[in-house]
Amino acid sequence: MNMRLCAIVLLTTQAFTTAAAAQQTLVIGGATTPVLRMGTEVPVRLRAELTTKNKALRVGQRFEVETSDPISLDGHVVIPGGTPGVGEVTSVTNKGMWGKSGHFDVRLLYLRVGDRQIRLSGTLDDKGVAGGVGAAAVSAIVFLPAGFFMTGTSARMPAGTIIKGSLDEDVPVSFASTPPNPIVATPAMPQPTPVNTQPAPSGQ
Repeated sequence: MNMRLCAIVLLTTQAFTTAAAAQQTLVIGGATTPVLRMGTEVPVRLRAELTTKNKALRVGQRFEVETSDPISLDGHVVIPGGTPGVGEVTSVTNKGMWGKSGHFDVRLLYLRVGDRQIRLSGTLDDKGVAGGVGAAAVSAIVFLPAGFFMTGTSARMPAGTIIKGSLDEDVPVSFASTPPNPIVATPAMPQPTPVNTQPAPSGQ
């Protein structure tokens, strides 16, 4: 009876020990997916000049940008430098009389990474310099209509202007595994030429 009781206690103890070990090695959930978070800074630069000169801009006009620096996550480059993107002109005021200068505003829309568009946020504005305020005042004193011939300057953003953008969405990232070692083809060994072992026929 005592031997049976000891056996039961031993089996119970082993069962608890096994259960405890199983609980210690239990993993809840899978591996966390790396994510580029919304708000990550993505500076971009203009690929071509924008200007109100000759009324060249209009609201809704789109223009090209590219990332000025690579964007990395966990030591891996996710968005390379030079990645193309698109922005949009949101308002335009052309230069006018009385020293009125040109002005326009732009915003960033998205980057193109492979076959995907990643939303961006970020705005910038520029305006020309008002044309000769003091001179305009003197002209007005002498002859008021002369002021109509004095205009401001056109607004201009040269190519290469940096716009401070940021991601407007979370971007999950999947890193490719280490590629396998390349397979090196071994050239085929040349086949030995068969040797004729039969004796040559004797002359008749």
